[in-house]
Amino acid sequence: MSVRRLAEVQPPSFEFTGENRVWADKQIQKYPPGRQASAIIPLLWQAQKQNGYWLPKPAIEKVAEQLGMPLIRALEIATFYTMFNLEPVGKFYIQMCGTTPCMLQGSDEIKAVLERRIGPPHRVTADGLFSWTEVECLGACCNAPMVQINDDYYEDLTPNNFEKLLDDLAAGRPVKKGSQIGRVTSEPVDGLTSLTEFWGKDGRSGPGKLPKEEGAPDRAAAAGEKVSQDAQPGLNAPLHTQMSQSQEQRTGKPEGSVADTGTRTERPVSGEGKRADDAAQASAPPSKHTP
Repeated sequence: MSVRRLAEVQPPSFEFTGENRVWADKQIQKYPPGRQASAIIPLLWQAQKQNGYWLPKPAIEKVAEQLGMPLIRALEIATFYTMFNLEPVGKFYIQMCGTTPCMLQGSDEIKAVLERRIGPPHRVTADGLFSWTEVECLGACCNAPMVQINDDYYEDLTPNNFEKLLDDLAAGRPVKKGSQIGRVTSEPVDGLTSLTEFWGKDGRSGPGKLPKEEGAPDRAAAAGEKVSQDAQPGLNAPLHTQMSQSQEQRTGKPEGSVADTGTRTERPVSGEGKRADDAAQASAPPSKHTP
């Protein structure tokens, strides 16, 4: 890890806004007396967001004072975690993923756009709008290449759509978060290859419906599902009971399927499920009608 130092030029002071002070107090209350220092990361993060996404020394001092901990302990945390920016950043702070999946999908071209439009890493543009840095994996490998701008991900980038994204941000126009090519979440670029009869090839036009994001939870359905799950034999149930249920669950699977998973195969798998059935029969109690 590279050496991380505080910026040479610092603001004279820092104070949480009234709203953020209330928020910070709620975070501290989550911890028992004497353990308030456990809230340091969320408090430093909120201080950074309030200060234009960079963390000045007066903010670190204020958080340490509020938590009753030595300043050096707070400095150790702020300088260790790269989520804390110790120098000013642009209004739109761009973190470009350069790890292997993104690199294979063209992140070097995205990096070239950043170098041409913004300049070298960690330099804020003259208008204060942009700065960027290269980071390790941001966990959106399926939609590579991608960048994180402030709190949001922008994925499936090309030099052209990334140029347009930067233009729109600079002009104050609304931008689309997530995939920039219309991909639905992380589904295949060419459309779904399974469950198309339910969702449609485009993931949207089938009869299946996603729950509304703001919809109220269906507590009755959840309670019914719990009752059903509780009624199922657990691992401590007799083996013949577990096997009997397993056989019931395999009923109605497609012909030629793998018995235990329901996965369709090109031809029946010889002996599939036979050992489980044999074990069930061996463990089952003798039938009353056995002569």
